[in-house]
Amino acid sequence: MSQAPAAASLAGKYLTVLIGRESYGIAVTKVREIMRLQPITGVPQMPACIKGVINLRGRIVPVLDLRLKLNVAEVLDTERTCIVVTQVKRPNGAECPMGLIVDGVEEVANLTAADLAETPDFGTTVDTAYILGMAHVKGVVKTLLDLDRVAGAEQFS
Repeated sequence: MSQAPAAASLAGKYLTVLIGRESYGIAVTKVREIMRLQPITGVPQMPACIKGVINLRGRIVPVLDLRLKLNVAEVLDTERTCIVVTQVKRPNGAECPMGLIVDGVEEVANLTAADLAETPDFGTTVDTAYILGMAHVKGVVKTLLDLDRVAGAEQFS
C-alpha cells in the first residue's frame, strides 16, 4: 500500500470492529467502553439509524446503528453484536457520548504510517467524508472511520 502524506498523523491504536462483513477501525482515543447489546428506548421522529437511547449508569446516551448509517446491509443481531460507547465531537465543538451498534469487536491494532493509505478516489458520486483513510492489517484492508463525522453530524440520514 502506498503511504499517504497524512499517514503519520493517522498512525496509532484503533479498535477494529465488524459491520456486516467488513472491518472498520475506530481511534482508541474515542472509545470509552464496549458493552453487550441491551434494550434501547426508542425516541420518536428520529432517523432510522438512531435506534434510541440507553441508560449508562444514570447518563442518557444516544445509540447509532452503524450498519444503517453506513448503508451496510443490516445483519441480525447475534451474541457478538455490541455497543461501543464513544466520545464524539459535535459540529459546535461540544463533546458527547454516543453508542455505536456494531456486529462484533475484533482487536486493538497498532497502526504505523506504513500500514496506512489515503482514501481512494471513488469518483464524484461517492461520499467519503466519513473515512479517515485505509489500513492494511494482517492482510486485510480496513476502513478507518472519522467518528466525529459519522456520529457527530447534525443531520443523520
